[in-house]
Amino acid sequence: MQNNRLTLVGVPSAVVCVVVMLVVPLPTAMIDVLITLNLVGAVIILLTAMHVKRALDFSVFPSLLLIATMYRLALNVSVTRQVLLHGHAGAVVEAFGHFVVGGSVVVGLVVFFIIIIIQFVVITNGAGRVAEVAARFTLDAMPGKQMAIDADLNSGLINKDEARRRRREVAAEAEFYGAMDGASKFVRGDAIAAIVIMVINLIGGFAIGLVQMHDSFGQAINTYSLLSIGDGLSSQLPALLISISTGIIVTRAGTESDLGTDLLGQILHQRRAVRIAGAGVSLMALVPGLPKLPFLFVGAGVFFLGGRLPKDEAASKGAPPTAPDPDPAPAPDSPEELAKDMKVDPLELEVAYNMVELVDPARGGDLLDRVKQLRRKVALDLGVVLPLVRTRDNIDLQASTYVIKVNGAEAARGTAVPGQVLAIGDVLASLPGAPTKEPVFGLDAKWAPASARAQAERMGATVVDPASVVTTHLAEVVKQNAGKLLTRSAVKDLVEMTKRTDPTAVEELGAAQVTLAEVQRVLRDLLDEGVSVRNLSKIFEVITEKARTTREPEALVEGCRQALGPALSAALSTDGHLPVITVDPMLEQQLSELLRNGENGSFLALGPDKAEALTLAVSHKAKEAEKDGEMPVLVCATPLRQAIRKLVRTAVPRLPVLSYAELGSQLHLETKGVVDLAHATV
Repeated sequence: MQNNRLTLVGVPSAVVCVVVMLVVPLPTAMIDVLITLNLVGAVIILLTAMHVKRALDFSVFPSLLLIATMYRLALNVSVTRQVLLHGHAGAVVEAFGHFVVGGSVVVGLVVFFIIIIIQFVVITNGAGRVAEVAARFTLDAMPGKQMAIDADLNSGLINKDEARRRRREVAAEAEFYGAMDGASKFVRGDAIAAIVIMVINLIGGFAIGLVQMHDSFGQAINTYSLLSIGDGLSSQLPALLISISTGIIVTRAGTESDLGTDLLGQILHQRRAVRIAGAGVSLMALVPGLPKLPFLFVGAGVFFLGGRLPKDEAASKGAPPTAPDPDPAPAPDSPEELAKDMKVDPLELEVAYNMVELVDPARGGDLLDRVKQLRRKVALDLGVVLPLVRTRDNIDLQASTYVIKVNGAEAARGTAVPGQVLAIGDVLASLPGAPTKEPVFGLDAKWAPASARAQAERMGATVVDPASVVTTHLAEVVKQNAGKLLTRSAVKDLVEMTKRTDPTAVEELGAAQVTLAEVQRVLRDLLDEGVSVRNLSKIFEVITEKARTTREPEALVEGCRQALGPALSAALSTDGHLPVITVDPMLEQQLSELLRNGENGSFLALGPDKAEALTLAVSHKAKEAEKDGEMPVLVCATPLRQAIRKLVRTAVPRLPVLSYAELGSQLHLETKGVVDLAHATV
């Protein structure tokens, strides 16, 4: 609680006080305290910069640099006001002006300008250049880092939380170095302002001393010049420390230790270099004219220190040193490795050895990027997040073959020939290549050389590349198995997501004591029928209402479908036009009498011959409509919808089955056929 109060009130108040210092005169005692705080704060910033392991661990540094610079300039204004008004600015400024430089104006000016040169020319320029280059390189490297993160995510090496954390870190790194590039200008401006303030103080002090105070020239110099130098030194020493901190931050590489540990660790491991340096310094004592004692003393000390450093065993044996592996790989039979091998991925894509180039970005492959786009498309179309697609090569597969697995079982298999294109069309006899079938819809196609793309397009064929073939096939498999891929944890995530946008719907769902398993069952059944579950708020409302009277999954699903009916039928229509196949009323009456309820929901108690006749009748009407270029929808009475769908989905899997209650009033219905008793006698 105290920390929150400090961050919400204390820090902003301190910044406001800095601005107030520019216009409100301060007593000399307070100025002494504030100058001491300035020096202590600079030391703390320097030590913090030396102890962080990465630059991002001190990400607040650019803003802190601005505040510290403004605080230091506000102190300069306060000291200048006291010097020019009263000829006194506190004990600290006086000590810097008299004791530190020995009371000499010339020495003080020389020391002041040396510090300015060190800060402005050496440290600030170098740090600014490093920050500029680091910002440019970081921004240039961002796309590559993002692609590497996406590749690791799509291949299953990391989860979505880790990918999100890495993306935030990449963005934060770019923002930090960009901010440091601009913040380094604060230090440069501070150095320039110090020179200007020094000159103003000297001129103003001379004028006041000679004109207003009627002091002698020497007395004016002794009073105002030394105080101005003391002010400059007391402010520029902390500025120098912060400039050094800026240089350390922007030149800091990400390691596992702080600067002191890395510095001593990396230098003291160079035993040979330290001993050679000691011997070289000792030999310089033999040069005529140089003092022998300092070189002999320092050289011998360094040589002795080098002899006490630990030996590198790998280097002493003539082998290149190798860093120890901090995390040795676990044994193949360890429980961790066995658990990894036992894990069944919900969605896998296995490719043959010659298809690896489709996956490898270094070889121009963009399959992983397309899979990432597919996950986004599925989320927008169906309302569920597609699990990570584990992509791997399988040397047991025949060349140009890929396999799609769902929950460890093979769901589909196809071919995609690298370096060729798939031409889809009816008239492809004159096109060179191997005849095949398009894997999703079973259309006639040919794998043709890439050079024949233009010829195939002139023939009116649809031409796709191998990566598109795999992605399209994967999308169809995902759509057909969306219900199987919806795990309990995914349902929990969907509930939590809905809770943030519509908490009332989720609260009522819990109040109705609807379990997560029941929600999963309803969502799975909807997905199995190709129904999008994006409108979770509406679905939860229907489940809550229906759950008061029944917990039958079929009743819950039908209630959700009717609530989503206008959206369902609109999604199947084209420009408000919906072609439909209806069931003859007399046939519907007979089927209603044969409707039964079982453990798996409602079904039609038909014999094999009658069930086949009805299925063939529906299939015949659907094919007739498709010949006209229409994608029809079978419409029937609400109680029969589930049972009829279960009966015809094997023969006509792509035919949607809707009830009359699900048809939107805004649609124009066009009857493409009627399934009657003449085609199906039951």
